[in-house]
Amino acid sequence: MKQLLFGFAKSLMFAATLTLCSASMLTSCGTTEDNTVTIAPKPKEYFTLWNQCEALTALQDYVKDVTNPTSPNFIPTEDRIATFDMDGTFVGELYPSYFEYNMLEYRALDDATYEAPNDVKETAQEIRDFVRNGKKLPDHFDMKHAYAAAKAYSGMTLAEFDAYVKAYAAKPANGFTGMTYGESFYKPMLQVFEYLKDNGFTYYVVSGSDRFICRALVESIGIEPNRVIGMDVKLRSTSQGTEEGVNYTMGREEDLVRTDELIIKNLKTNKVLQISQEIGKVPVLSFGNSGGDTAMHNYALSNKKYKSAAFMLIADDDQRDHANREKALTLGEQWRQAGFHVISMRDDFKTIYGEGVVKTDFTFPAE
Repeated sequence: MKQLLFGFAKSLMFAATLTLCSASMLTSCGTTEDNTVTIAPKPKEYFTLWNQCEALTALQDYVKDVTNPTSPNFIPTEDRIATFDMDGTFVGELYPSYFEYNMLEYRALDDATYEAPNDVKETAQEIRDFVRNGKKLPDHFDMKHAYAAAKAYSGMTLAEFDAYVKAYAAKPANGFTGMTYGESFYKPMLQVFEYLKDNGFTYYVVSGSDRFICRALVESIGIEPNRVIGMDVKLRSTSQGTEEGVNYTMGREEDLVRTDELIIKNLKTNKVLQISQEIGKVPVLSFGNSGGDTAMHNYALSNKKYKSAAFMLIADDDQRDHANREKALTLGEQWRQAGFHVISMRDDFKTIYGEGVVKTDFTFPAE
């Protein structure tokens, strides 16, 4: 009788286990030797803000392949390096210009606490004319801006500059409601960071924007400052004066301050040089959105040791963002022919900036 009852109890437990295992919320379950039911959680969903698309499939297939220890394309964790451009790749740049351009315009033309030199004012006015009147920027304006920006923030300590960037980032993003400049992350791209991190990748921000601007912006999404590479100006300690650092010993009471001496504008091949110097490994993944990122992509795709891939995002959504759709589609075709996977903001993203953010017309205060 005892054996019969024991067998009946085991049957009931097995039936209960089967019922639990068939529940849609579970992926797997079983029983241990002492008949304890074990329940495995449902796998994490990473791309809830994406539509199924070629680029996403390519990324997931790539990651599954190179993280599979039995695959001939397996990449050890220490070599899973991914590089990301910032502006236009995971931070909005079409409102209607780069964050650092907008901030320089404000610094030189609107900040009552700062009297800008004439050449800095001229550069800021060219940005304002471009933004407000559609006037074309001069050739090689990226370098002109870099020199002007170096001068505009010279003398600030790193803490002061960080606070200045964050204060500007807290302003409402022009051309949108429901979002500040500092909140203008492409939410689907943040899910890419999470996915790569959970699969053993280390990612770096490699931007043409000022390194310390990038650090201030990405702090809120958990990217450490030592994983940010950008435009650089020379730093000095507060009492160093014109003395070279090799001849001067900084005191404990001193701070580091920015100077007006530009070291590097981190665009095109300069990105590759900086990656090599600062990371010391060839990336296996690269993400960008413009011709300034092509060299970085080519560097990753030239990796002779490991399988690699590169992705270009195109700003083709003129309903939820400020975009030139015709130009974006032309670029998309160009990137495909170059061997890059193309991410369409319009077709691939369920949202760009998240709920409650709405595109509006540009509004500008009176000059």
